[in-house]
Amino acid sequence: MIDILDRVRNKGLQSKIVSAEEAAAFFKPGMNVAMSGFTSSAYPKAVPLALAERMKKDPFTINLWTGASVGPELDTALAEVHGIKTRLPYQTDKALRSEINDGSVNYLDLHLSESAQLARYGYLGKIDIAVVEACAIDEDGNLIPTTSLGNAASFVQQADKVIVEVNTSQPLDLEGMHDVYVPLDPPNRLPIPIVKASDRIGTPYIPCTPDKILYIVPCDIPDHTRSLRPIDENSKKMSEFTLKFLDDEIKAGRMPKNLLPLQSGVGNVANAVMAGFVDSDLKDLTVYTEVIQDGMLDLIDAGKLSFASGTAFSPSPEGLKRFYADVQKYKKYLLIRPEEISNNPEVVRRLGVIAMNTAIECDIYGNVNSTHITGTKMMNGIGGSGDFARNAYLTIFYTPSTAKDGKISSVVPFCSHIDHTEHDVDIIITEQGIADLRGKTPHERALEIINNCAHPDYRPMLLDYFHRADEATKHANTPHILEEAFSFHERFLKTGTMQK
Repeated sequence: MIDILDRVRNKGLQSKIVSAEEAAAFFKPGMNVAMSGFTSSAYPKAVPLALAERMKKDPFTINLWTGASVGPELDTALAEVHGIKTRLPYQTDKALRSEINDGSVNYLDLHLSESAQLARYGYLGKIDIAVVEACAIDEDGNLIPTTSLGNAASFVQQADKVIVEVNTSQPLDLEGMHDVYVPLDPPNRLPIPIVKASDRIGTPYIPCTPDKILYIVPCDIPDHTRSLRPIDENSKKMSEFTLKFLDDEIKAGRMPKNLLPLQSGVGNVANAVMAGFVDSDLKDLTVYTEVIQDGMLDLIDAGKLSFASGTAFSPSPEGLKRFYADVQKYKKYLLIRPEEISNNPEVVRRLGVIAMNTAIECDIYGNVNSTHITGTKMMNGIGGSGDFARNAYLTIFYTPSTAKDGKISSVVPFCSHIDHTEHDVDIIITEQGIADLRGKTPHERALEIINNCAHPDYRPMLLDYFHRADEATKHANTPHILEEAFSFHERFLKTGTMQK
């Protein structure tokens, strides 16, 4: 067994160190199991793998709650043995996605800022056991988190018992990079006292009393982070459009010279946009976001970033090595908070965040689908995009103008599923251009989106639809011919292309 005695500083707790297999034996069918982790960072690994092995021999299911997506040692391992009955609030795992879409797993797709409080309110049932990764346990039994916080603090607070996975692959230098604050629930909730991204309001550990800890399990499996694809031409163009747009906002007096705090979603487009900031003339940038990726390290190295606040540090494997090689340098610029604080609408609105997230498709009036393929198949989930989109100073959504080698237009007459309504979307950017929807009527938005963001191959079809809908409805506020709007998606399902 891996030696973790030096990391379990409370001597009385050292007797609770057991193997992953012994800990996995505690789980019972139908339990609500809450685990740490957010975007493949700081999720338990040894215990879920042992639990999956047990489920192979003795099949049963649990209800699994996390902060967001987690790595293959958790979601993949349990999905492949059909060990999950209900999953929330977000996922990105291929095996789990397949089970969600064939009905084997019940999936609750939740706004991330609300998921912890929904659990505390009792809407989801009680938490039977919380399993949390830590790099150490302090003298009082408190948990020193690793590369994310997510919902871990709230889960520890609410769970009957806690299993702590002490991961020796996570450096002890991470201690001090966290700010743990769990708000009181109504009617006792107080204002969250954050007025700038760097404000500390909580503790550097997850509060936990020794008597709540059931087992402590050694682990040496690193976070399974994902490599980023090279920046493609479409992403580069979207980044250039973003920088030009923000420069115009500064010149118009609607934005300070160092911008307002940035929020950026996960993935290659987000990374491309961050790379664009590195090469720009902008400096003294701040970030108030969910996930801190490689681009934030680039900004630090370039001397462009003053501070970044998030709920998870989720870089590429190369970025993780780079971070670990110089933790003391980077941690001066980074702060990890619970996701109900990193994504909190009150704070997002107060700070005036610039929200930048990706879409699967948008329609000609500015509605955005960020979760479903052809309206029915769940991709990942809404994540935190809704938390930011509704409350940001400026809300930007990105999507390439086409998908499937041009067979699908990402700009459609009517989204097949809507996560973000036209009321929450300010700017849409594709590699074709920018649609600025602020202060525009539905008619004006439609022409702005079609002419600036749609691919030239689909632009005539979309304009034809809009003008015929306008005539058919006698110039209604939001013109639609509904049977035709949805036939766009039906055409792809039947023929594999949206083109006529």
